[in-house]
Amino acid sequence: MKREIVQTSDGSTTIYLPDWNESYHSKHGAIQEAYHVFIKNGLYFAQSEIIGLSAKTESISILEIGFGTGLNGFITLTESQKLGQKIDYVGIEAYPVLLDEAMQMNYAAEISPDNSLIFRQLHECSWEHKNAITVDFSLTKQKKMFQDLAEDRVYDLIYFDAFGFRVQPELWSEALFQSMYRALKSKGVLVTYACRTSIKNAMLTAGFSVEKLPGAPGKREMLRARKGF
Repeated sequence: MKREIVQTSDGSTTIYLPDWNESYHSKHGAIQEAYHVFIKNGLYFAQSEIIGLSAKTESISILEIGFGTGLNGFITLTESQKLGQKIDYVGIEAYPVLLDEAMQMNYAAEISPDNSLIFRQLHECSWEHKNAITVDFSLTKQKKMFQDLAEDRVYDLIYFDAFGFRVQPELWSEALFQSMYRALKSKGVLVTYACRTSIKNAMLTAGFSVEKLPGAPGKREMLRARKGF
């Protein structure tokens, strides 16, 4: 499938798939979307609501479904440095981005130039092993289909960043949300950029409580789901 490097509205880059008319990140701003959906409404919320702001020495376990370009992982790493928050990060990706493609992304230059070598390390480090990237941030990359998620009560927070419902509706199914529900610890949180009625209903059927939140620039709403006790 043909892949193109394109610039989004906030100046950050993404990979565009012309055959699907779909990109890895929002055309309205890749970095803006990542901060809004996954950091502001995901990491910050989980840190305060799950472990408490005074318990930064306790690690937050994060699963990203759709590791892709590494943008969400890189931003989470830079936030861990600012917050002094330990993070155990797992990224699932069935079709890894090539190193050459990843290095064409301008995320390090736009977000944290001092961490440019670390951004490269996120892509060069081994798969299927836990890699200590910094003192506070570890990364485990797993090459597998999203539907193969089988963990039970492992994660505090899930970043669900799959391709959109329009091109891959099977990734937004009740069955996959049930798998993610099982994978979360009690009080665990799932955030995604999407907000479609069928997606919300699938989350509810899987057992989540769901709330609509203001979306990232260019999108009206997003969803945040929570697991009970």
